[in-house]
Amino acid sequence: MAKSVVVVGGGIGGLAAAAGLHRRGWDVRVLEQADEFTEIGAGISLWPNAFRALEVIGAEVADGKLGAVGGLRDWRGRWIVRMDDDPVAAAQAAGAVVAHRSELLSALLARVPAECRQAGVRVGGVRVEGGRAVVEHDQGEMAADLVVGADGLRSAVRAARWPDAHQPRYSGRSVWRMVLPRPLGLGVQTWAETWGPGSVFGMFPMLGDRLYCYGTATVPPGGASPDGELAELRRRFADWCDPIPTVLAVAQEEQVLRNDVYYLPSLPSYVSGPVALLGDAAHAMTPNLGQGGCQALEDAAILSLCLESGDLAEGLRRYDRMRRPRTQALARKARLTGNVAQLPWASARAVRDTALRAMPRSIFVKSLAAPLNWRPVLT
Repeated sequence: MAKSVVVVGGGIGGLAAAAGLHRRGWDVRVLEQADEFTEIGAGISLWPNAFRALEVIGAEVADGKLGAVGGLRDWRGRWIVRMDDDPVAAAQAAGAVVAHRSELLSALLARVPAECRQAGVRVGGVRVEGGRAVVEHDQGEMAADLVVGADGLRSAVRAARWPDAHQPRYSGRSVWRMVLPRPLGLGVQTWAETWGPGSVFGMFPMLGDRLYCYGTATVPPGGASPDGELAELRRRFADWCDPIPTVLAVAQEEQVLRNDVYYLPSLPSYVSGPVALLGDAAHAMTPNLGQGGCQALEDAAILSLCLESGDLAEGLRRYDRMRRPRTQALARKARLTGNVAQLPWASARAVRDTALRAMPRSIFVKSLAAPLNWRPVLT
């Protein structure tokens, strides 16, 4: 008989795990608390490591690569690190895509049969009885050989099985994200992230002649602009270099999403008996490396591969051994990158920019490329 798995959470990580395990013969059920399987959000960067994970899962995302890689600028428009003429950086960008999160979700939904998906189910907890996991939800209970907690930052699965885990922590920053049509005459063919006083603004070309943009700021949590988030962005970035003001001038209020950025302190394990965590439920990280979604896809791919053999306990131990060091190291690096990018003091920013300009570009590119060279090989 096929082994059974209940995946809690129908977002990117949960559906990727469901697709990978279904492909390998598991009896899969996905429980999603929302009334339908949809993805609220803006763009997501899919780097070469994410595409290798998607191959294992069996999902495909529309082609349309990122293009030339631009680099980092200061808020006055001066380049800090420029990489569009570096062959190594260009090769990495050639294998990357910025997609809308809903487009990725649709690709994953296509690999999980409708009868395996159940929306409108709120999970309250998970317990273990007789070696099997039992999911407690608002419509009853569901037992399975394995439960995968892919229910995000405020994971009910993590709360039930890791009661002593630290709570998510506010990073000190909020982020505004938007996807909008590329303004007429704006020839953005390279991506660039712009660093300024306590803030960052990023801009990436997307398929369909669109732009994915984001702005961050060091602010208290829970804030909201009284006259709208677009007005807040226009104030914060009004005197930054072009084309940032040009893009914000044509954006629409309904295109802007604002979220506080939290991260999850390191867990001692991603596995508790027949229960495993992945994605944000295991290692929610700040978005500074563009790797949050990519790491959820890697988790799903490795979990699928580790559970191809018949020994569930050994497969879960291997999953934890392979995924925890990598994801926790990337989470630390993401927080450090965010701290460096959003320095509020002019003197500190001047020292940072001088050091980065003086650094051999090969070192910077190697550091950028290191997370992207991952391959789904079991160890």
